[in-house]
Amino acid sequence: MESVFTQISVLLGLTFVVAYIMRLFRQPLMTGYLLAGVIAGSFFVHSFHLDTEMFDALAEFGVVLLLFVVGLSLQMDHIKKIGKVALIAGISQVIFTAASSFVILYLLGFAVTMALYLGVAITFSSTIIIVKLLWDKKDSESVYGRYVMGIMVVQDLTALAVMIGLTAVGTGEAASFVLLELLAKVLMLISFVYILARWVVPKILDHIASSGEFLFVFTIAWCFGVASALHWFGFSVEVGALIAGLTLGSSPYQMQISSRIKPLRDFFIIIFFIILGSGFNLSNIGNVWVPGTVIALFVLVCNPIILYTAFRCLKFTRRNSFLAGTTAAQVSEFGFILLFTGKQLGIVGASELELFTFVALVTIILSSYLITYNRQIYTFLMPVFGFFGKDKYLQKEEKKAIYDVWVFGYHRIGWKVCEVLREKGISFAVVDFNPEALAKLRRRGISAYFGDAADVEFLETIPLEKAKIVLSTLPEADDQITLFEHVRKKSKKTLCIGNLYNKNSLDDLYEAGADYVNLPHYLSGNWMASVLHEKSWTKKTFTDLKKQQKREMSLRFTEELHE
Repeated sequence: MESVFTQISVLLGLTFVVAYIMRLFRQPLMTGYLLAGVIAGSFFVHSFHLDTEMFDALAEFGVVLLLFVVGLSLQMDHIKKIGKVALIAGISQVIFTAASSFVILYLLGFAVTMALYLGVAITFSSTIIIVKLLWDKKDSESVYGRYVMGIMVVQDLTALAVMIGLTAVGTGEAASFVLLELLAKVLMLISFVYILARWVVPKILDHIASSGEFLFVFTIAWCFGVASALHWFGFSVEVGALIAGLTLGSSPYQMQISSRIKPLRDFFIIIFFIILGSGFNLSNIGNVWVPGTVIALFVLVCNPIILYTAFRCLKFTRRNSFLAGTTAAQVSEFGFILLFTGKQLGIVGASELELFTFVALVTIILSSYLITYNRQIYTFLMPVFGFFGKDKYLQKEEKKAIYDVWVFGYHRIGWKVCEVLREKGISFAVVDFNPEALAKLRRRGISAYFGDAADVEFLETIPLEKAKIVLSTLPEADDQITLFEHVRKKSKKTLCIGNLYNKNSLDDLYEAGADYVNLPHYLSGNWMASVLHEKSWTKKTFTDLKKQQKREMSLRFTEELHE
């Protein structure tokens, strides 16, 4: 037992040092975790006799918990909205990437069977990497982030089907039987999820939610219990964890569950990245760097292009297509599982596994930079994207009228502002990238335009310099910086008002030209103080405020409109 604690302390101490160095240089922490793993795998594994089986188990816990939280954030109504797009984009990306990678690997001299295995292995992108980086950037609720997470679900289910099929082939089962078995399992899975989410889970949560500690214990038990149950049915524990989270996604206790499980998830995920890095020994780099570099370049360049093209074909803007494309520039943990399956079947050798590990490390490290800085990269490459055609809203060449106020973002804050502007008879227009919201606004006679505040080409089509006020309710600081800098180049008189959910980028927005930045938490404190100052804190006071709040909430069209 003492040696186990020593091993964990050595790994975590090393990870802290490397991660701290990365933070000093403002680099993604994930890169530090992977590098710590490489150092540990190359120099410490044999010296300290690390228990690799134990650490593999801890890493698997991290994967299960992460995918559980992913499922927790994917509510049923959300899946319905993004399902069609995610399915088309996900399947298209898988098909074209698999075909392209097979050809490249065959040209590199790999046998047909080996090229097929490796080609399929590098087809899928890593749900773990993408989700963590999107959460770190607070992009999981952005337009591209929501659809990318949907695509990851499609990819994971496709990877599961591939693994089931390969396992069946390895055991000599007929293809028709495999297909029928897969369809039966999918139907059982759908029925299982529906029953749990509709009738079982809500009653359990209502009964135990009064105790936060008990809720936490139930959540962990539910996560691993459902994952184990689905594993017994032939699915992977990763898919089981995703389903477990999905059954809790529509619960009113979803946020409470997510916040309680986050520290535990983060710890095990760090272990996962360390173990992933430790799988590669630096002494073997000479054997794999040539083919590994070629394959890594394909994943880093071609995968994003393929996903970008799929999004453009689905009428997404160039910017959102590019941001989505950058998320696909790494290989998946499912690739390791697939190759391990091939090794058990006697098809894949140790050298191919080593090659894939090299590709995984290179693509994961570099893609972390692509995702972290994708907005800045797009701004830099914006002139290049002119060769790929204009966005849909630019192709229409819709003439923009002159308004006193331009409101960017119609959601939690924007809707209230618009209602007041209508009451006062002030001319205004809304800019948003939610087509459903825009359609409903137009039906109400409100001027609404599809656009992106961070797209300078779009901003050039709007007469912002003739507006009295430009109001942003967007959550992303970078988008607002682009917007305000553009406005200030055109006009010094226009009043620019921004919005932030934390103060980290407050000075940046003021330097970009904002006249005032709304901080909801700050204003909420002021409101509470004003109520205390102007009114007595009695039950009647807050009953009246509650009635007023409910009336205002009823003004919203639907919840989906204000996400």
